[in-house]
Amino acid sequence: MSHSLSHRAVLSFTGADRNSFLQGLVTNDIQSLPVGKSIWSALLTPQGRWLSEFFLYNGSDRILMDCAADHADMLVKRLSRFRLRADVQIEKTDLRVITGTEDRSGPPDNTMVHAPDPRCDGAGWRAIVTGTDQAGETPTEFLERRLTLGLPDIMDFEPEQTLALEADMDLLHGVSWKKGCYMGQELTARTHYRGLVKRRLLPVVLTDGVFPEQGGLIVAGEREVGDIRSHSGKRAIAMLRRDAWSSNDLTCNGASLSVDWPAWFPDDKR
Repeated sequence: MSHSLSHRAVLSFTGADRNSFLQGLVTNDIQSLPVGKSIWSALLTPQGRWLSEFFLYNGSDRILMDCAADHADMLVKRLSRFRLRADVQIEKTDLRVITGTEDRSGPPDNTMVHAPDPRCDGAGWRAIVTGTDQAGETPTEFLERRLTLGLPDIMDFEPEQTLALEADMDLLHGVSWKKGCYMGQELTARTHYRGLVKRRLLPVVLTDGVFPEQGGLIVAGEREVGDIRSHSGKRAIAMLRRDAWSSNDLTCNGASLSVDWPAWFPDDKR
């Protein structure tokens, strides 16, 4: 049984300009990233729409990017367009990503870098390793744990549609409000400071039963208010309209459900 996340891949950034190169492109502050730590971040379109999310690790002599495997080639190609004369080399590696909880044995000896998942308390740790290893969670264990915590993953986003704040990147430490400009920064900042977020990815739970394989739409009465993204058993991540968050008649495929508010979601934003 695999104990690495097969849906994740690892890119390597080397060269003297690697930090400044990424600083001008991604949503978080790469310049303040200490060795041995990680940040969650994203690449957006110039219009502020999501292209990909990833974890960045400062490996002393290089930066490692834990990204979606389906996005690895796209990220290499798209980011390479911005290199110009910058001293930065971008390569796809054969390294693997593993995860675990705080009460699980730590990363193994073949770990390249590891750090706490920076998104919220209780999110466990992530590590980049060489080869395969049995120290991490299985993909199923990771899915069930992140659904309980309400943490989004690649399958919860819509490329070139989802806004960073709709994906809770502001609440999960994925956006820096103090760094300089980056691609998509103008719309992201305007949405933040004007409070224009009309929908968000939120964890939901069924009262009874389990979600069908195909997911489904969420309705309040006869009004469509959201849709199911990743799911397992009775838990799911849903994109849900703000005006339906407190509704007491939410259903999916005829089954009642409700928002399962995570500890990291501020009370004054509910």
